Amino acid sequence: MRRYLLLSLIATVFGLPLVSSAQSDASIDVDSAIEIVRASMQAQKATLVAQAMDLTEQDGNAFWPVYRHYQYERSRLEDGRAAVIKEYIDKFPDLSDSEARTMADRMFEYDTRTVEIKKKYFKKFNRVLPALTVTKFFQLERRIDLMTEMKIESALPPLIENKQSE
Repeated sequence: MRRYLLLSLIATVFGLPLVSSAQSDASIDVDSAIEIVRASMQAQKATLVAQAMDLTEQDGNAFWPVYRHYQYERSRLEDGRAAVIKEYIDKFPDLSDSEARTMADRMFEYDTRTVEIKKKYFKKFNRVLPALTVTKFFQLERRIDLMTEMKIESALPPLIENKQSE
């Protein structure tokens, strides 16, 4: 059940069709599924950024190398965030108050580090591109992040089950 929930979360987050739910839990390699989905998402995101940014050749030559470094740093953070989500799913619904607090603290730390990376790369992008172009990119990046977070949150089980509905 937990593997099914995790795969559902992954499929929901990235808009991909769910791996056949008829498969047994033993035949599903969750880590491999996550890597495949993340690689696909990064490619889709790069395509979306390329279309939305509509960069000139000169600006594109300046933008893409910085973008690749930025995405690399973001993906390293997302590894940790994915680990917390997997842990949460594995422990739900028997998650203790202490474990929930620790997981929340870890997610807040990932949020803080994400903002730090964005600030760092805002400066790096501004060294090679006009501020308006950089601002447009980070506005697009924020929208993508918000949509992804919304999909993740809507797919997760609640921290507290409604005892009144029993």
